[in-house]
Amino acid sequence: MGNKEQNISQAISLLKKKIVITDEAALYTTKPMYFEDQDQFVNTALKGQTRLSLHDTLQYVKDIEKQVGRKKRFRNGPREIDIDILFYERLVYKDEIVEVPHPRIAERDFVLRPLTDIDPDFIHPIFKISITELLQRLPKELLTVVPKN
Repeated sequence: MGNKEQNISQAISLLKKKIVITDEAALYTTKPMYFEDQDQFVNTALKGQTRLSLHDTLQYVKDIEKQVGRKKRFRNGPREIDIDILFYERLVYKDEIVEVPHPRIAERDFVLRPLTDIDPDFIHPIFKISITELLQRLPKELLTVVPKN
């Protein structure tokens, strides 16, 4: 919601206070998934390094979402910003608060396409295949990235 590119830019600036951004994907316009009666999304991915623990990183990104103006609405609905931790090194971890790798990476081209900009050969620690191969295996009905004209 709002100025999507500006929200992403603000979030990235805030992330840089505690995370060294080492790579940044292009911006992708995508059709909404799950709840389709809403405006298109803009997605990207970042690669970074931090001294924060996984839980502290999660708290940090949730604080940034609030600073950018995110308000609680309903699941998969419109939002000002949504920051997910997709991977935390090659850690496989789940508790009641956080799960890495993100559990729905393999069904989301709006995640996989930006990740291929950053590290197409990264091997998913659970599926044991590359990000590129995960993207290639996606069924057409799950494709949401809007082609550029």
